[in-house]
Amino acid sequence: MRKSVFVMGEFLDAALGFPAVLFSFALMVVTGYWALVLFGALGTDALDVDAEAGAGDGGEGGGLGDLMAWAGLGGVSVTVALSLLVALAWFLSLAGQVLVGVAHAWVTVPVLGAAVAGAWLGTRALVRPLRWVFPADVAPSRRDFVGRVCVVRTGRVTAGFGQAEVTAADGSTAVVQIRVPDGDAAALPFGATALIFDYDAGGEVFLVMPYDTALDPGR
Repeated sequence: MRKSVFVMGEFLDAALGFPAVLFSFALMVVTGYWALVLFGALGTDALDVDAEAGAGDGGEGGGLGDLMAWAGLGGVSVTVALSLLVALAWFLSLAGQVLVGVAHAWVTVPVLGAAVAGAWLGTRALVRPLRWVFPADVAPSRRDFVGRVCVVRTGRVTAGFGQAEVTAADGSTAVVQIRVPDGDAAALPFGATALIFDYDAGGEVFLVMPYDTALDPGR
């Protein structure tokens, strides 16, 4: 009994000592997150947060997902990659601390570097087979609406004003800002059908043109 208590005390000392303590709190957060997912408190759709972390506004631009991909940890959801990275870093730092024993900080600093490097290499190796099990969520992009048909929802559409309702590929609808080149506004009254042919990222508006569904043989 005393031996088990002694061993447990040594384990806690190592877990709360440098450098393992740097990853202990993160490991508790990761463990709690996956426990909630396992018991259904969050649901499997909790991984959808990776779509927002993986890209900027509208799926365009940098983000945590871009950083993970740059580090060779892409192809799986950000949550899975970070969980593996934290767990491996904690385990390696704990093992390294036990191996070197109680020592000065200058001795354990290399252990921290080795643990981080080892965790990165281990995670990079593990994400390859996991890409088939935990595919990364692809954030929807505003440019996905380009080429789709929309319905005008304002009384007029000009080069500086207008809104329309567009249906996404998954069946959901959204009201977006639309604009027309000068001279084409008269053809797009309320309820008219328009074709989105471009997206202006600077103005965050879609450029549209008149569209006649009767002339589309695919409809």
